[in-house]
Amino acid sequence: MAKHDKTMTKAITLEVDNDGFLLNHFNWNEDIAQQLAENEGIDLTQNHWQLIHLIRQFYQEFDISPAMRPLTKYIKLHLGPEQASSIYLMQLFPQSPAKYLAKIAGLPRPENCL
Repeated sequence: MAKHDKTMTKAITLEVDNDGFLLNHFNWNEDIAQQLAENEGIDLTQNHWQLIHLIRQFYQEFDISPAMRPLTKYIKLHLGPEQASSIYLMQLFPQSPAKYLAKIAGLPRPENCL
């Protein structure tokens, strides 16, 4: 009788709303962030992770997901003007950086984002 190796892969069950935002941000972890990013066609790099952790820090401080203007001000304060530029953010999170950054970070949708 032949032996077969079965590799178990960890399935991640995402509980998201109709727009793909995590229903309970307390369930977030980096594996979930990876899956949320894949759902949006984004391959996460170190630059993405830096911003993901920063927006989660913003949420812990202010209990709100930032819209674009407060997000860029916060990034500029903590990382500098280069990372706060809209061009830089659009390269990492196309279309709507605040929206997609919040989504991948497991946070609620920013109020001003469509």
